[in-house]
Amino acid sequence: MTAQAPGWYAAGLGHVWLPYTQMKTVTPPLPVARTEGTRIHLADGRVLIDGIASWWTACHGYNHPHIRAAATRQLEQLPHVMFGGLVQEPALTLARRLAALLPGDLSRVFFSDSGSVSVEIAMKMATQYFLNRGVTGKGKFLSFRHGYHGDTIGTMAVCDPDEGMHSLFTDLLPRHFIADLPVDDESAAAFDTVLDAHGDEIAGILVEPLVQGAGGMKFHDAAVLRRLRAAADRIGALLIFDEIFVGFGRTGTMFACEAAGVVPDIVTLSKALTGGTMALAATVATTRVFDAFWDDRASAALMHGPTYMGNALACAVANASLDLFEREPRLDQVRAIEGWLRARLPQCRDLPGVVDVRVKGAIGVVQLDRIGDLNALKRAFVEAGVWVRPFGDIVYLTPAFTVTEDEVDILTGAIRKVLAAR
Repeated sequence: MTAQAPGWYAAGLGHVWLPYTQMKTVTPPLPVARTEGTRIHLADGRVLIDGIASWWTACHGYNHPHIRAAATRQLEQLPHVMFGGLVQEPALTLARRLAALLPGDLSRVFFSDSGSVSVEIAMKMATQYFLNRGVTGKGKFLSFRHGYHGDTIGTMAVCDPDEGMHSLFTDLLPRHFIADLPVDDESAAAFDTVLDAHGDEIAGILVEPLVQGAGGMKFHDAAVLRRLRAAADRIGALLIFDEIFVGFGRTGTMFACEAAGVVPDIVTLSKALTGGTMALAATVATTRVFDAFWDDRASAALMHGPTYMGNALACAVANASLDLFEREPRLDQVRAIEGWLRARLPQCRDLPGVVDVRVKGAIGVVQLDRIGDLNALKRAFVEAGVWVRPFGDIVYLTPAFTVTEDEVDILTGAIRKVLAAR
């Protein structure tokens, strides 16, 4: 690959540090020349069909002309001004539109520039919510096994403690409460035991609704979320939904909380917020939460402020992404993808080592007993002409909502072929 790669590849590769990667042994990354739709064009001329939408972000596919035009206009007019003491139209319009789309009175939007940070902001909001109301001792959070909420120190502390990415940092992290999701009588009883023992310490219950993403694409049903809403109310804690992965249509509704008829107190959004074009995140709180910060005391203000908060260029792009959800049949496309995946992925059930196949919305998962040589499996998918990135014990698809049935055929066929040859 390096012999065929452009000059910038050889000159720069020795100076970057790649994510989640043992740099000494990893297969060298592939140089990308351009993208379009669901296709990644490599510098050596090969073209890959992207089955994971760049970590679940490119919901409209790459290079959508409406998003590109919005970015060009905003770049020429106003790419960024600080959000301290100044505001601009794209950010205020985006905040208003998100508040209108989200259920209930989720109405106050705090912008940041990454999903991990949006969760940390939610945790700060929840903790200070109680302090501003004169309640002390509520500085802990309850989250769940197989959960993933980010890579910062604060968010690592509420991820699954045995999850491979973060277990090295146990001595660094604050201690919170981790339970199994209450999906049956046994796990519900264990969950209630934690609440009974520690409810007065818990500021918030934090969950990825319907699908726990990076923790293994684990699914649960809407009844679990209703149980969590009741539990948060019972112990006087806030309910926080991390919709960074599932938000913006991925599970079949615009937001996963809609499927359960549950309104969380705080919701975090990122990834597909800008259609995979720019870094942007939002932490959205209900009026009740915001009112605890509405005070004459300066100390009652939320003391957080990312430098690029409310970035005008990113907000303009996010507004263009929301336009596409209004103008183009995205949720209908998700339902079509779900049908295509349900028709094709179960053919993997009889392959050696496959222990489960599951589909929800535009998410398809093949779970294996073990993967073994992960790098070899990734190379095999590239050789099959697709960009599919297995992790843990799963091979999964989260394609752009604009993917065609023929492209889904190619993606699912590649999974069957690669897994059959293991």
